[in-house]
Amino acid sequence: MDLGRDLRSDQLSQDQLSIDTPELVAIEMALAGIGSRFIALLVDYLIWGAGMLLLVLAIIIILPAMHTFNKISAQWAEAIVIFIFFLLNWGYFTLFEAFWNGRTPGKRVAKIRVIQRSGRSIGLLESMARNLVRYVDQLPFFYGVGVIAMFVTRQHQRLGDLAAGTLVVRDREPESPLWGDTGSRTFTAQLYAKAPIPEPHTAVTLPALGISKLSSTDLEVLEGFFSRRLDMSLETRHALGQRIAAAIQAKSGLEAPAGTSVETFLEATARQLRDQARLQ
Repeated sequence: MDLGRDLRSDQLSQDQLSIDTPELVAIEMALAGIGSRFIALLVDYLIWGAGMLLLVLAIIIILPAMHTFNKISAQWAEAIVIFIFFLLNWGYFTLFEAFWNGRTPGKRVAKIRVIQRSGRSIGLLESMARNLVRYVDQLPFFYGVGVIAMFVTRQHQRLGDLAAGTLVVRDREPESPLWGDTGSRTFTAQLYAKAPIPEPHTAVTLPALGISKLSSTDLEVLEGFFSRRLDMSLETRHALGQRIAAAIQAKSGLEAPAGTSVETFLEATARQLRDQARLQ
C-alpha cells in the first residue's frame, strides 16, 4: 500500500467535508464559514496594519533624507517601498500559511486552517497561488468578489482557494482541564499530586533499519491521523489505525513489540521518524 497516495475529498453537506483516506476510511471535517474567516482576517489585518504603520513611520523619516541627498536614489527608494508594501501584504499570508500548518495568527485565533482538497497540509506553491489571487478576491472593496465566491461554491471557496485547490476547515482544539494542567477538580488534589506518567510510546524503540525505509510522506500520513483521531468514532479510529500500521509494517518490516497497542506503535514510529529527520 502506498502511503504517499493523495487523500480524496468529497462534500457531504454545505458545512461538512468527508475525507476518504488511502485506507478507505472516511474522516469528517467541518468547513470554516464566512464568520470565522472574517474574524481571522480582522485579526490578521490588525497585525498587518501595525507592521505597515511602522513602515510608514520609517518612510517619513528616511525618504526626505533621500530626496535631499540624491533625486535618483529617492526614486529607487520609492520603488523599494512599494515593493516592500507588496511583500508585507502578500508575504504575510503566504509565509504563515506555508510554514505554520496552514495558519496565520488570525486563523489560529479563529481555530481554522487551510488544507489541500486532498486533506494534506498546503505547501509554499499552494499558499503563493491562493494569496496572489487574493488581490482579485478583494475587489471591488473588502473582499466583495471573495465573499460572493464563498456563497456560490459548495465548499465555501474564494477564487484563491479555487485556483490553488485549497479549503479552509475548522480545527478541533483539545479541551482544557477545569482546574489547570493537572485536571484536578479540587483545591487539595495538588497535595497528593504525583509525577507525570510518561507516554507509553516513549518506552518503545523500533529498529533504526526499518525506520530508515520510511519517508517524510509516511510521517505526514501519521501526523494526519494523530491530528484527526479525536474527531473519529472509536470504531473508525481503530480501523484506520490498523490499516495504517499494516501499511507501515509492509513497507518497513517493523513489528509492534508484544503488548504494544497499535496507536503506541504508530506514535513510536512517528517519534523516531522525527528524530531521523532532525539528524539529516
